[in-house]
Amino acid sequence: MIRLKNTLTGTTDEFKPIDSKAIGMYNCGPTVYGKVHIGNMRAYVFADLVKNVLMYNGYRVKQVINITDVGHLVDDGDDGADKIEEQAKKEQQDVKSITHKYTDYFMFATQALGIDSSDIEFPHASDHIQEQIDMIKRLEEKGLAYVTSDGVYFDTAKFPAYGELGHIDIKGLQEGARVERNDEKRSVTDFALWKLSKESRLQEWESPWGVGFPGWHIECSAMAEKYLGKTFDIHTGGVDHIPTHHNNEIAQSVGANDAPLANYWLHVNHITIDGQKISKSIGNTVYIEDLQARSISPLAYKYWLYTSHYSTLSNFTYDAVEASQKALHKLYTFLAQQTGTGKTDAGYKEKFTALINADLDTPKAIALIWELMKDSLVSAPDKKAALLDFDEVLKLGFSDVRPADTDSVEIPQEIIEMAQKRQHARATKDFALADALREKLAESGYAVKDTDTEIGFTIEKL
Repeated sequence: MIRLKNTLTGTTDEFKPIDSKAIGMYNCGPTVYGKVHIGNMRAYVFADLVKNVLMYNGYRVKQVINITDVGHLVDDGDDGADKIEEQAKKEQQDVKSITHKYTDYFMFATQALGIDSSDIEFPHASDHIQEQIDMIKRLEEKGLAYVTSDGVYFDTAKFPAYGELGHIDIKGLQEGARVERNDEKRSVTDFALWKLSKESRLQEWESPWGVGFPGWHIECSAMAEKYLGKTFDIHTGGVDHIPTHHNNEIAQSVGANDAPLANYWLHVNHITIDGQKISKSIGNTVYIEDLQARSISPLAYKYWLYTSHYSTLSNFTYDAVEASQKALHKLYTFLAQQTGTGKTDAGYKEKFTALINADLDTPKAIALIWELMKDSLVSAPDKKAALLDFDEVLKLGFSDVRPADTDSVEIPQEIIEMAQKRQHARATKDFALADALREKLAESGYAVKDTDTEIGFTIEKL
């Protein structure tokens, strides 16, 4: 039995799927106006964890992650500039170049974190304008939308359940907190479905209400319906989506379809750096390549994320992630020293399954791994089998570790770090440095071989 903390009910509920085997899951995706940082990526590590737990329990999962490439304004409200257009002007490039560039970076980050995207749908908002227009027309026909001089707005007064997700105190909202003042709006909580172009834009489309572009929120509702149907099982996102974006999604979708949008709403918390929110304006952003430049594997960051529950606010430090890397390296070394694989211990499998099914309790699952490693009653081959089994959920690259020679010894940490620096040099096309590091490794008695795996290389003693 899987139990999940459902933001919609405020309780930890038993998971009861719509279909006995096939699960529909929508994950709010990135706005591709810049590089995603490690804080952004926590949401996608979490979404992948949810999928893996479901699959571990025998379900099939249809997963959708949208790509927001239009309509997300800089203040997340209904006024201000479009983030994509602003970045295109800043970089003096066309919109497609910007969105392709940062979508590619997002895909690089997912791959670096061991997220298999081969079976995920990634619909782009700009490719689904007609679906968004059609949904707005349905809302207008039902009397849930009204037109102003600058666009079409959802009338939240006509939707009594507005704010139910997260139990938002709508009456207590003060104008200006999330939405700029607009005298034509009937309520502060009303939000834009379609914005009319005040001047020529880089991205705009014809609509029944005039030339313009969709509101940020309608995109998710329209794409979720197209790919998953009117009602699906699970919707995920960051806790910052709860007050506005996700409540707006629910209002739009339920209003248009007279059916629930998703039965389970799961939200992941932020990470901070030195107690501060990660922000470009503060200048404390950390990217995947920043980890790699310090010889830290992105999978070590993923391991560190697992050491705290997804619902907790966690503070990132390099020391903490480096400690996670050392722990992960010990597991890799153990796996590399095993020439055969035994059978997963039934007791440990039962414990692991119970932990991950209890609202994805990864901290206890990580602790269980080390309990297993210290258990003298479980043979080394059986420990390996258990680690490989657990990695179907955790995706920490255990299956990519190749057995070393039977007389091999533990590879020193400095050799691992040198190989990781070489990998980063290759990724940044600094081939001179990569070659120099390969020679240095050889001089130290080790050969590094590039592999098409999550780790990216193997090391062998010469």
